[in-house]
Amino acid sequence: MPTESPEHRSGFVTFVGRPNVGKSTLTNALVGEKVAITSDKPQTTRRAIRGILNRPEGQLVIVDTPGIHRPRTLLGERLNHLVEQVLGDVDVIGLCVPATEKVGPGDRRIAESLDGYRRAKKVAIVTKTDAASREQVTERLLEVDALREDWDAVIPLSALTHEQLDVLTSELLSLMPTGPALYEEGVVTDESLEDRIAEIIREAALEGVRDELPHSIAVTIEDMATRETGSMTDIHANIVVERDSQKAIIIGHKGSRLADVGRRARAGIEPLVGTNVFLKLHVRVAKEWQRDPKQLGRLGF
Repeated sequence: MPTESPEHRSGFVTFVGRPNVGKSTLTNALVGEKVAITSDKPQTTRRAIRGILNRPEGQLVIVDTPGIHRPRTLLGERLNHLVEQVLGDVDVIGLCVPATEKVGPGDRRIAESLDGYRRAKKVAIVTKTDAASREQVTERLLEVDALREDWDAVIPLSALTHEQLDVLTSELLSLMPTGPALYEEGVVTDESLEDRIAEIIREAALEGVRDELPHSIAVTIEDMATRETGSMTDIHANIVVERDSQKAIIIGHKGSRLADVGRRARAGIEPLVGTNVFLKLHVRVAKEWQRDPKQLGRLGF
C-alpha cells in the first residue's frame, strides 16, 4: 500500500457536466495514464470508469461517468441512471464547464440537480482554459460561481497543458475524509484488460464518423489469447452497429476504413498488453440495439 501520512485522506470524486466538456480528458490527466477514451463526439463515455491517483497525503478514486443528457433511447436512460447512482455514492462532485462556451440552460439544470446529493462536497471546474482568452476565463468563472452558493472551490484549469491540475488535486484531497488507501499502489484503474481493449477499439472506430453514428457503435471482445512464444496476442473483436448502412460506413471502400480502425486500435492496445497484436475486427448488425433490453444486456449495459 502507499506510504501514508498520519492525516492520509482517501475517497471518491466524479466530474459531471454536459457531454463533451472534457471530463474524460481531465480524468486521464489526473491519473497520468489513459484510462478513459476521449472523442469530440458527445456521450463517448458509457460506463463508470475508475481511475486512481496516489499522493503521499492521500488517494483519489476518480469515477468517470457519461455526460448528463436528455435520453432518446433506453441506453440513454440507463446511462443517466448510472450517473445518478455514482453521484449518490461519491464524496466530491466536480461540475465541469468549458471556458470556451457561455454557461447555458444545460449547465444550470445540472448545477441545480446537485441539490439532490447533499452529502457530497461540490467543486466548480472551468475546463479548456488553454483554448480560451483571459477575458473568457474570467467571464466563465463569474458565471460558474453564480450557479451555486455552496461551492467548496472554483478552479480554472487545462487538462491538456496540465495548468492548475496540481491545484485541483490538492483541493480534492483536502475535501476527502481521512482514511487508508482504497487501492494498492501502482493500480491506475479497476477496468478489466478486455474492457480497456474494447474501449480503445471503439475510440478508433469513432474517429471521423458522421454525427448520427457514434451512439450506434458498441464493441465486444470475442476471444483473446497470447501465443506460446509470448510475442504476439491474438484478439478477435466485434464492432456492433444498428443498420446495414452503418456497417458499410465502418468498413469503408474495399475495407479501407476498417483497416484504418485496426491500425489505430493496435497502436493503443500493444503498450497495454506488452506484445505485438494480431487484431481481427468483424462488423455486425444488431438492429436498434440501443432500444432493446435484451441486446443491451448482451452488450453489457
